[in-house]
Amino acid sequence: MSTPLTKLEFLKKWRHTLAPYNVGHKLKLASQLMYRDFLERLEPYGLTPFHYLVLCCLWEEDGLSTSAIAEKLGQLGATLTGVVDRMEDRKLVYRERDPEDRRTVRIWLTPDGEKLKEVLPQIGEQTVDKALKGISQTEQELVLKVLDRIAANLA
Repeated sequence: MSTPLTKLEFLKKWRHTLAPYNVGHKLKLASQLMYRDFLERLEPYGLTPFHYLVLCCLWEEDGLSTSAIAEKLGQLGATLTGVVDRMEDRKLVYRERDPEDRRTVRIWLTPDGEKLKEVLPQIGEQTVDKALKGISQTEQELVLKVLDRIAANLA
C-alpha cells in the first residue's frame, strides 16, 4: 500500500493538471477575456463574436453552405443555424437552396453584410492588439503554432 502524498507532494506532482495552473484553464480564461472585450466592441452593431466569425467566412468566400461554414469554424450545424437565423433577421445574410443540390443551403451576404467588412475587421484588430500587447511577432507566431497543434492533437 502506498503512503498518501502530503499536500506539498501532491501539488508538486499534479500542479500542471490543476486549475488555475493548467493549459486548459489558461486557454479558457484567455478566450473568455478576449470574447468579452470583442463583444463589448461589437455591442454598438448588435453583433456577437460568432456573427463576426460567420461574416469572416462569407467575406472570404460568399455562398458557402451551412455545413462548410460549420466545418471552417469547428461548430455543430444546429448552433450555426440559430446564428444564421438571427443574421438573416438582421438582413446581413440570406439563404438560398443550391440549384445543383437542393439538399444544400447556401448562405449569401446582403449589401448590409458586405458593408460591415469596412468596419468590423478593425474592431477585431483592436481586441487582438490589446491581447497581444508586449508579445513579440516571433512569440505570436509560436503561440498560433502551439494552439494549432493543441487543436490537432485533440481533434
